[in-house]
Amino acid sequence: MEDDFLIKTPQGLYCKYGDFYIDAILPVNNVVISHAHGDHARPNNHHVFCTCPTKEIMVLRFKKNAGKHFHLYNYHQEFKIGEVLISFLSAGHIIGSAMIKMVYKNVTYLYTGDYKLQEDATCQPIEFCKADVLITETTFANPETKHPDPAKEIEKLNSIHQNILLGVYGLGKAQRITQLINKICPQKNVLVHYSIYPIHQLYQKQGYDLGKYQFYDRKWIKQHQTNQVYLVPPLTFNAYGKAINLVKIFASGWDNIQKGNDEKLYISDHVDWEGILQTIKIVSPKKVWTLHGDGKNLKHYFSDSLEVKIL
Repeated sequence: MEDDFLIKTPQGLYCKYGDFYIDAILPVNNVVISHAHGDHARPNNHHVFCTCPTKEIMVLRFKKNAGKHFHLYNYHQEFKIGEVLISFLSAGHIIGSAMIKMVYKNVTYLYTGDYKLQEDATCQPIEFCKADVLITETTFANPETKHPDPAKEIEKLNSIHQNILLGVYGLGKAQRITQLINKICPQKNVLVHYSIYPIHQLYQKQGYDLGKYQFYDRKWIKQHQTNQVYLVPPLTFNAYGKAINLVKIFASGWDNIQKGNDEKLYISDHVDWEGILQTIKIVSPKKVWTLHGDGKNLKHYFSDSLEVKIL
């Protein structure tokens, strides 16, 4: 087991044994990308290793700068970079999201990227494997954090008859919310911001049925004063701060984002504390490395039973 298998550099997490980076934050020669969110997938890399949907989203967002050479793999399809054997497992986060399984000298390292255990009809469910080292995100690694049932959260919208301005992240959250509204609040009409609409179409092209939605039209929402839900990205949501005749809600797992809105909607696409503990139990690692958050709570929780290192 190599304690320096992954090291933090200015370019991002680096594996010297395969000469590649994971979710690099600056352009590099070889990068393995877990999923297409902007804090994990950056433009202008030379060789990009990822799933097909991740490439599709990167091309949609970055156009010709998405990457010079893409190497595309399905879940479980093995490939080698240097001496490291790599394969992708579904992370259950967004479309195409992947955990990255790496095997070197008979030791298995599992990098989770962003992941969740909750059911989500707009991406493949999470899957696990046993690993010697688990490298997990810790976005919500706090014993006080428990994500509620998203279906019960969406049910709150049924009691709101006014038009709703619903803040969402454009990739993953917007599509999940659209599908949930269609399933749980069928009387609602979903209108989609112009920056989100192409991603909805990409999901549909990949075979995910989001239900009914339409491109936002200012005249339409003025003419229909009830049961319209306008999905907008964060910047647009903030710009509507003084808008009248709209109930303002933001879908997020973060408590601070809920403050000042007309209703709270706790829907997260990340794993919560109990989910991380469940993941560790299933993966059964000898060591846990943490990143993308605060690993101090995990380090304290496992202080007598499992080595936890904060990257």
